[in-house]
Amino acid sequence: MDTSYPREEYLPAPSHKREPSATVGASPLPRDHLVWSIFNTIYMNFCCLGFVALAFSVKARDRKVAGDVEAARRFSSKARCYNALATAGSVVLPLLLAALVIMGVIHLSKLAQDSVSFFTYQFSGSDDEDK
Repeated sequence: MDTSYPREEYLPAPSHKREPSATVGASPLPRDHLVWSIFNTIYMNFCCLGFVALAFSVKARDRKVAGDVEAARRFSSKARCYNALATAGSVVLPLLLAALVIMGVIHLSKLAQDSVSFFTYQFSGSDDEDK
């Protein structure tokens, strides 16, 4: 009988319990907003904010891949802010410009109507004024 090594029936049974992973209790990885940044860079690059947002999005993705979650979270936050500014600037400013043009046209048309009525009143003198 050979007893120099433990036999299979004497080995401890492997545990089927799963170890809790570290990512279960941790917060999720930050988003990098890369698609939004690309959209802002190509279509609505107001004051180059879309390009700046794209740079921070790429930095956030690089930091996330490298495992530096805190730096990725900071860069992601900056990318989100620049994307929001670029989107708001690209949407609000044309609407504001259109509103100003419409208000200017309305004001000029009212001014033209008033000036026409002023000059017709001024030049259409009646006989009562001459007496």
